[in-house]
Amino acid sequence: MGILLGFACGCSTPATNDSFVRVENGQFMLDGEPCYFLGTNFWYGPILASAGEGGDRARLARELDTLAAWGVTNLRVLVGADGGPGVTSKIEPTLQYAPGKYNDELLDGLDYFLYQLQQRGMKAVLYLTNSWEWSGGYSQYLSWSGAGQAPIPAVDGYAAYVDYVSRFIPDSGARALFADHVRFIVGRTNRYTGLKYADDPAIFSWQICNEPRPFGEANHEAFAEWIAETARLIRSLDANHMISTGSEGVVGCEGNTELAERIHAIPEISYINLHIWPCNWNWASRDDLLAGFDNALAKTNDYMDLHLEMGRRLQKPVVIEEFGFPRDGMRFERGTPTTLRDAYYAGIFGRLRVSKRSGDVLAGVNFWAWGGEAKPIHTVWQPGDVYCGDPAQEPQGLYSVFDDDTTVELIRRTASQLK
Repeated sequence: MGILLGFACGCSTPATNDSFVRVENGQFMLDGEPCYFLGTNFWYGPILASAGEGGDRARLARELDTLAAWGVTNLRVLVGADGGPGVTSKIEPTLQYAPGKYNDELLDGLDYFLYQLQQRGMKAVLYLTNSWEWSGGYSQYLSWSGAGQAPIPAVDGYAAYVDYVSRFIPDSGARALFADHVRFIVGRTNRYTGLKYADDPAIFSWQICNEPRPFGEANHEAFAEWIAETARLIRSLDANHMISTGSEGVVGCEGNTELAERIHAIPEISYINLHIWPCNWNWASRDDLLAGFDNALAKTNDYMDLHLEMGRRLQKPVVIEEFGFPRDGMRFERGTPTTLRDAYYAGIFGRLRVSKRSGDVLAGVNFWAWGGEAKPIHTVWQPGDVYCGDPAQEPQGLYSVFDDDTTVELIRRTASQLK
């Protein structure tokens, strides 16, 4: 069938089983047919959908209409950020401002966002927390549980941050706070559709965390147990939707291939995730992107192959749900060239087309990230700035795909070829 197609469903009418994406014999199935998709990351969608701070429902409608028209109908989205305002590198506004205390305007935004997806036959991967500081996540739950002030990588250094967040996995109090958040969100009812989230086919899958990491070999066993425990919790609340880890794959498991396969073999985990970041992982030098491009592409293909073999062994689909390549010359201003990024995307998109033709396990890719019509005015995001694909800790525009980039034609053409 190709891209994820829409479904016929009244606002409060229970969905049929075929309205939910499921896994059969290593493939995603929708409406009884195999489905392959080209999607994007749109983490700020529920903020745009808010009627309060940061909201712009007119822009949201335009962005969704554009993506839907191109066939980009799978959106990977952050449920919401955690913690108080005024923290360097953290996006605002935040959804959960204190343990169990929520900004109702942003809850309404999440409801409205899913309602708008339903109207367009689109689907969202909803990730429930983050291992990185830009939305709170691990470090915020630790701080709330009494671990002290959380370091900020951009201020205190990466080593200090890793040392702090390595305490999340063993901290039963922090994990319990997160479990309460899972229960609250997964158990929610949408005020626009009247549907329980558990009954809403606009949700593609629940995702435990954006890039969950154990942060230390001593945590590997407990990390696998936490992923399994959280997956079982979600399944106890929702019998309809797929569940995913949000992992980068082997890199996110600190080079431990067995651990990466173990967390994706958990029965409640529906498919395999991987992320690919050539510059962050030193496969290409920021100082000379062109010189390192061939190496980046070769290592990308090797990394994909490693996880595709895993998917075939486990009989589960594989989704490359984050990948990015900088604009030429590490520029970030809107309108600057994206020659190398376009070539990098083309390599990954080509693998997806081949997989669809052969019925292989590579079932979807979500590029990082959709910037759309945004026109950032600051290199470093500040409260009140427009949202683009780059979160607050990154230069605004570096990895974003704007709606006038040359990358757009490649995206449109590939999505049409998946039909």
